[in-house]
Amino acid sequence: MAVPAGGAAAGPASTALAISGDSKWAAFLVYPSQAEARRARTARRPTYNKVALVNLVTGEKREFDKVRRFAFNGDRPTWLALGSYPADAGAAGGAGAVGAPGATPSGAPGGATPGGAGAAAAGRAEGTDLLLHSLVTGGMENIGNVGEFGFDDSGDWLAYTIDARDAVGNGLQLRHMKTGVVRVADSERALYRRLAWADSTAALAVLRGTVDTLARDTLFAVVSLTAIGPATPKKAVFDPTRRTDFPAGMRVASERAPRLGENSATVFFGIKEGKKATSPDSVAVVSPVRAASIVQPGAPGAGGTVNQPRLGAGDPEDETSTLVLWHWKDPRLQSMQIVQEQQDRAYTYQAAYRVAEDRFVRLADDTIRNVTVLPHDRYAYGTDNREYQQAASYSGRNFADLYTYDLRTGARTKVLSKHPSPFVIPAPDGRQVLYWGTDGHWYVLDVPTGSTRNITKDVPTNFADTEDDHNNLFPPSQQPFGWSKDASAVLLSDGWDAWKVPVRGGAAVNLTGDGRKTGVRYQRLYAFDAPPAAGAPGGGGGGRGGPGGVVGGFDLSRPLYFGTYGERTKKGGLARVAPGKAGATSLVWEDASFNFQKAREADVFLYMRQSARDFPNYYVAGSDLKSGRRITDANPEQAQYAWSSGVRIIDYVSDKGDSLQGALYLPADYQPGRKYPLLVTIYEKRSQLANTFVNPSETSAPNRSLYTSRGYAVLDPDIVYKVNDPGMSAVWSVLPAVKAVVATGIVDSANVGLWGHSWGGYQTAFLVTQTDMFKSAIAGAPLTDMVSMYSSIYWNTGGTNQAIFESSQGRFKGNFIQNHEAYIRNSPVFHADKVKTPLVILHNDKDGAVDFNQGITYYNTLRQLGKDVILLEYVGENHGLARPVNQKDYAIRMREWFDTYLTGAPAPDWMKEGVPRLKMDEHLKSRKDADKLDRTVKATVVP
Repeated sequence: MAVPAGGAAAGPASTALAISGDSKWAAFLVYPSQAEARRARTARRPTYNKVALVNLVTGEKREFDKVRRFAFNGDRPTWLALGSYPADAGAAGGAGAVGAPGATPSGAPGGATPGGAGAAAAGRAEGTDLLLHSLVTGGMENIGNVGEFGFDDSGDWLAYTIDARDAVGNGLQLRHMKTGVVRVADSERALYRRLAWADSTAALAVLRGTVDTLARDTLFAVVSLTAIGPATPKKAVFDPTRRTDFPAGMRVASERAPRLGENSATVFFGIKEGKKATSPDSVAVVSPVRAASIVQPGAPGAGGTVNQPRLGAGDPEDETSTLVLWHWKDPRLQSMQIVQEQQDRAYTYQAAYRVAEDRFVRLADDTIRNVTVLPHDRYAYGTDNREYQQAASYSGRNFADLYTYDLRTGARTKVLSKHPSPFVIPAPDGRQVLYWGTDGHWYVLDVPTGSTRNITKDVPTNFADTEDDHNNLFPPSQQPFGWSKDASAVLLSDGWDAWKVPVRGGAAVNLTGDGRKTGVRYQRLYAFDAPPAAGAPGGGGGGRGGPGGVVGGFDLSRPLYFGTYGERTKKGGLARVAPGKAGATSLVWEDASFNFQKAREADVFLYMRQSARDFPNYYVAGSDLKSGRRITDANPEQAQYAWSSGVRIIDYVSDKGDSLQGALYLPADYQPGRKYPLLVTIYEKRSQLANTFVNPSETSAPNRSLYTSRGYAVLDPDIVYKVNDPGMSAVWSVLPAVKAVVATGIVDSANVGLWGHSWGGYQTAFLVTQTDMFKSAIAGAPLTDMVSMYSSIYWNTGGTNQAIFESSQGRFKGNFIQNHEAYIRNSPVFHADKVKTPLVILHNDKDGAVDFNQGITYYNTLRQLGKDVILLEYVGENHGLARPVNQKDYAIRMREWFDTYLTGAPAPDWMKEGVPRLKMDEHLKSRKDADKLDRTVKATVVP
């Protein structure tokens, strides 16, 4: 789906890995290890990412310390730019200058850092060293006080902003990479933010801001440079403070990067309401009551709760009330408005400046807030959901009206009314959009004329997702691949094969041919030939453009590469479709999962491969992909430990006749004929995880690799659902899966445990009311009373749970008043008297997803009935455990729980008798001391 041009925009992230277009170089971020991060936290020191550079021809590797973002200069790079950290990077954030692996690094594409706060102080310097590493000579150059940087598409020009102390010398500079000549393009004592190169042309735009001390705000102008080359670039400045056509009370928003349109004739940017000016003598006051009242989700004490306000010590008449007023006409609940308050404050309206005409155009306003400009900048579309927003909050069914814009005349036309979640994919020609109809067909809208065409009515396949088992009003679509480059056809998926469907008549072609017949899903079309986004680090990426494909469309004159997945085999791979020919050729097909990248101008592939036994590592291969060479060894320690003996796919049939599968991970040193304890982990469909690697960790629970290493078999079964019976669906799917595994002779049917969290926790809590198959179970954050849960708040988002029950995981028709018996039938708490399985409930007091009272209700009911139940509550934690000390404590208790019941290990005291409150500190300290002693022994006993 196209990214809306309106709305709040977060800063884009730097890439974590890039391969150069000529296939000679690869660069990637290296994150601190968990051990390094732990040592840094203990010493209260910051941690830093570094960058590894690999010569793919020679295999030579070089690392650069303390680098937070990087970029190659073009497809045939001669330079690698490396953005460093500020000198005080860890001062404000403690030991957290960078995130752990998987965290989003800061920095915009091409190394451009997301713009700072609009009210940034003029004297605050954010510039750091920019290192330029020559790929030719190996030499290094340093440019100081750089705020943001980025290369143009050709790689000939580097643009960077200077952000120095007290803004002295600030400006925008251009460096010609072949000659080293530096040119000052703009210079003022101002802030320069949101540097952005244009697509495919030597032109760029940047925001230039000056501080308004009266309004305590920063007022930005938009600076654009075009025709960058040997001659002096053409410069245009849009300064709203000097114009009469700019809306009163508004300002250029620093939250959104400007974008130069086609031929650089138009600059698109965001605007938002400015802060009101105050008198020089006034002092801004933040109400201590308000500041103490709202707890942000994810923070300590979070979960969406509104804490008791802390009253100030001053005159009560000078204080502000802590009222939150909920009105039935609110389109969004107050709780949701609180959660989204910062997003709402950062919201920007799409606007444009037509340079040649010197004309300002406002595109988005409060009637149509989301406006997306189509390719070539001639037309746009916008969506309006105001009329349907409140109903969507409790039904979960999102509707909107769709409008088209003529950007030359400003005319706006409604083309669709109350359409479900407009899934609009623009064509590369900028004149057509693809959307999914409520009748289960794809349509193309011609924007200039407003006419629509059903393009799939005569295609001999079904493009609806017939396997979706939610309570759908309309058939959902399979995710499309996108448009052809010439906009003459769209590439669609029927869930198995890829189809080329002409949009102006003609026969559709099944490009891959054998997917449905062989059980292979051609589920991803890689955009290897697409150019990187403007200013992005060079190299062919994988799948850029998301569900709508690449912005420029797929070039059908070149080979198409599809990621493949075996629905029943769980194998993964890559297949190629030759230009103008139907039928796919398999290049890779293994018991593994992959993620591929390819050099845009060479038949060289960089890919990541992993399996249940193989850690994700990177490989390089030629065009046939038959002799991949591994270039990383990220987990050499694995060889020192017992590991799973592999994974087996278990086929079974649910009690309702569905053909399902489960992934059975064998214990380490598996011996045929021996029976092993089994841990079953559940959450909807899980067999597709068969070829994914799970890194052993003492802070994750349950960690599959730790359990297989300790002699357990672990089963991930599939669950499919019937409307109005989410709980019974788990019974109908999971019990046959366990029986099928027992029939293999691998597991001991008398020692089977069950675990699930959140929705899986609900399924666990319900299953133990319907069967005695499990010897023990753990339910994390379970829904237990579907009636009371229905109208409660999902505090982490501020929305209601009503939508989840009606159109998402709940799969109920209507609310509990309309469908009372189904809600009761599937609520664990109403069947608690049937529970015979010893049960641990994990539920935290600040859970912002499943209310803490759900766990308490089930615990109290089971306790009153004399059932074997224990509740673990980690104070201040949300839906999952965030603090490592709590993660580890839970993981150890989980291991002790299952070891006791499934392997016959002695039960610890906390399981047998509990722990009185007055002895809890002593209990926790003794376990911590025991763990330290255990670590010391392991460290000194070396084989």
